[in-house]
Amino acid sequence: MLQYRTDLAMEAHELLCAKSRAQTLSGVDSRTVFRRGCSVTSVRIDTEGAARQLGKPRGRYVTLDLSPLQKNADDVLERASRAVGAELRALLGENVKSVLVAGLGNANMTPDAIGPRSAEHVLVTRHLRQNGAFSAFCSVSVLTPGVLGRTGIEAMETLRGTVRAVQPDAVIAIDALASRSLMRLCSTVQLSDTGIVPGSGVGNHRCPLSRDTLGVPVYAIGVPTVVDAATLTLDVLEEAGKSDVDPAALRGHETVMVTTRDIDAQIRELSRVIGYGIDLALQPLDFSELCALMG
Repeated sequence: MLQYRTDLAMEAHELLCAKSRAQTLSGVDSRTVFRRGCSVTSVRIDTEGAARQLGKPRGRYVTLDLSPLQKNADDVLERASRAVGAELRALLGENVKSVLVAGLGNANMTPDAIGPRSAEHVLVTRHLRQNGAFSAFCSVSVLTPGVLGRTGIEAMETLRGTVRAVQPDAVIAIDALASRSLMRLCSTVQLSDTGIVPGSGVGNHRCPLSRDTLGVPVYAIGVPTVVDAATLTLDVLEEAGKSDVDPAALRGHETVMVTTRDIDAQIRELSRVIGYGIDLALQPLDFSELCALMG
């Protein structure tokens, strides 16, 4: 039986609810609110049974739909960055004073480059904390571990060694994800406190990054940049009211990834939103001060 492929907990919950004709699943708390100009859906997976059903680890998942903000190009960067920053700050809590930001993915493959590109916009402060002007800042270091095919080293191995040396309170990992819907590509951001599996967005699953593997809490920021061809076909047929699809006709197309034709521009804009959102979540800066520092 063919299944929709998605890395978004919100979509996985929607699919299972539709299948069981229920509003929510046992062991899952899901609610949607509208704040800071965008829709914010929080999914909390409380039980192991629900985690198995959804195929996601237990924990919190916060999904922001930035599409309403993207319609107003004048201040989209500021409003979207503020929205991401506020939700990330709430997820991190008050006790995180030092962070290692990991930009995961292949910078040479555009749909997978959101991690490395976002890392370029993160304000690095670990080496400045002894300077009085930065004493109130969160200690932030950044690493882009690359991909196994180019380094021969798993991202988890690189990050584990760096965590031992730097000893951050937490890791924030940024990576590309896969969605079940073209409508959510490059317009949705998922935050979670459950860690992440590098490469999942482009179908190249690697060793997971989690508290178990790195020894500190791992928060994930994911942006859906691709849909696999089989999932896209199922989604289009469902919209057309056709559900009697022969699974054999789609088998093998799960390895074909589809993205938007303007993915270069989308990644360029979203990477600033993610990077600035992290900065606003961690540092005592307003948006204008951040822009002045980052140039």
